[in-house]
Amino acid sequence: MAEEKSPITQQIQSGTSRGSGSPLVSVDLREVEDCVIYDRHGTCIPFKSLFQDRKSIIIFVRNFLCYSCKEYVDDLSKIPEVILKGAGVSLVVIGQSAHHHIQPFCSLTGYAHEIYVDPKRIIYQKLGMKREAKFTDSAQPSPHVKSGVFMGQMKSLWRAITSPVFDFQGDIYQQGGAIIAGPGPQVHFLHFDANHLDHMPINWLLQLAGIEVTLNFSKQAKVIHV
Repeated sequence: MAEEKSPITQQIQSGTSRGSGSPLVSVDLREVEDCVIYDRHGTCIPFKSLFQDRKSIIIFVRNFLCYSCKEYVDDLSKIPEVILKGAGVSLVVIGQSAHHHIQPFCSLTGYAHEIYVDPKRIIYQKLGMKREAKFTDSAQPSPHVKSGVFMGQMKSLWRAITSPVFDFQGDIYQQGGAIIAGPGPQVHFLHFDANHLDHMPINWLLQLAGIEVTLNFSKQAKVIHV
């Protein structure tokens, strides 16, 4: 697993690599607060409900068939709920597929925290998340992606062709990101993924949200420092 360095404590847009002097970017969540997202039952709620009265770590993923997103959410699923509740922080994943893909994805990853979809990618687009991938020699790989590119792509393809409805469960070119926000529209931290491996390390996100723990994600997550 890649070594995790100290977290960045400023809002950034990842255009090259984490910590490489990427240009600062700001977003106004009031511009997207009334956009709707959908739960696994197809019920819509306003986006602002995720951060209006609480602090939330909101993870936007590319598509549910993407092997790197699947493995990232595998590790997100290992965060103990008691740690989040103790800090008064919510963890939310947002995808861009149809809502009926949520339950199979949660069953596959074991993810039991909040999860919604933005099937038309309206929030992705309004926030300025990229629809292309950018790679550089200095980019740091995600410490949460264990599969190599070839094997990972084969896994994604196999899941696509064996799913009840053959689709890629979202735009395959859309990149994701991470936001820590709330209560209210205040953004505490922002990261836009430059490519499918440019995830913010989960321990960094926890620390930036005020959760003073470090988890070992090698197998089952264990608290190794409090």
